[in-house]
Amino acid sequence: MTNADVLVVGGGAAGLMAAIAAARAGARVLLLERNEKLGKKIYITGKGRCNVTNAAEREDFFRNIVRNPRFLYAAFARLDNRALMSRIEEWGTPLKIERGERVFPVSDKASDITRAFERELRRLGVEVRLNARVSSLAVEDGRCAGVRLESGEELRAGAVVLATGGLSYPSTGSTGDGHRFAREAGLAVTECRPSLVPIDTVETWPAALSGLTLKNVRLTAALNGKTVFSEQGEMLLTHFGVSGPLVLSLSAYLPDDPRGASLLIDLKPALDEKTLDERLIREFQAEPRARLSTILCRLAPRSLAAELIRVGSLPGDVCASEIRAAQRREIVRLLKNVPLTVKGLRGFNEAVITRGGVSVKEINPSTMAARRVSGLYLAGELIDIDACTGGFNLQIAFSTGNLAGESAAKAALGE
Repeated sequence: MTNADVLVVGGGAAGLMAAIAAARAGARVLLLERNEKLGKKIYITGKGRCNVTNAAEREDFFRNIVRNPRFLYAAFARLDNRALMSRIEEWGTPLKIERGERVFPVSDKASDITRAFERELRRLGVEVRLNARVSSLAVEDGRCAGVRLESGEELRAGAVVLATGGLSYPSTGSTGDGHRFAREAGLAVTECRPSLVPIDTVETWPAALSGLTLKNVRLTAALNGKTVFSEQGEMLLTHFGVSGPLVLSLSAYLPDDPRGASLLIDLKPALDEKTLDERLIREFQAEPRARLSTILCRLAPRSLAAELIRVGSLPGDVCASEIRAAQRREIVRLLKNVPLTVKGLRGFNEAVITRGGVSVKEINPSTMAARRVSGLYLAGELIDIDACTGGFNLQIAFSTGNLAGESAAKAALGE
């Protein structure tokens, strides 16, 4: 006797959408969540505001998917970013588009996104069980027939959607259980590492400026002489190194062992070296008696200017009129190339998402069905697909969850 047509394991972004999609397709749906409430990770995304998706055009959107973008084609076609936005607004939560095409609720409250999903779950009659911890999948003769709970209870279903998340922010329930379930079912799981994560640097001087935000700078990273990342935006100096949007996106492009990668911060990306040099000359001529330290404060935040003088061994107390041409060129070079060295990446506790997961080779991208286990569907961060910051990863979760839910319902109902 089945407990539901479709059983969804995980009440995060992917699981919520999977449950709704399956119910919309006419299935009886049971949603299991190990936490005391749904969408626990959604509450902390976008610094509590929930960057629900990105409104970029399709080509730009896929350019921001770092690993396995082609895997998403079918799921994105079924529920793209515009369709997701329309759906959430239909559920009573108005949205807005901010810089970088990032999409947020007008209220700036992540809880409004979760409540919108909860209202739709209730409207569709989805049964939700909280504090329900799954211990294993019930796989029999190559078919997933349900799950077993830690309490010993076994739940049966026509199809199961596994949407348990990755390993990032384990306090929200992302403990890697889904990867274990997948392995036990015979699916290959690639090595998991933190991604969209702050970076430890070899240099310790950022600690003295911890909390300083650098806006409109260009961050470039190179490894073994090859540039792997170069983008303009915002970053943050911390007690361990660097963080902020630019740094998080950079981390997605670094290899498994990023030690020794060189970082260069361009504090004046709008000016080439010649133009910046000409500006310095004008500054020096206008105030020949002003100290170099004073003039540098006009080109960089005061605390950073002082650190640049130390790092670059510049004569901060010397008057502008005494600065030689070679020293001036060195100042220009430093403003355009503040150097740092990668020591390593921070851990899963600080990672926004997980790199790696169930291999995309194990999943039919047209249905999200496991190729080797019938009745099993996978969605969200559990899968080896990830993107930059800006709402892209939540869209991946919603799109794959939607397709997995639809496909599971059709299979369970014999359609």
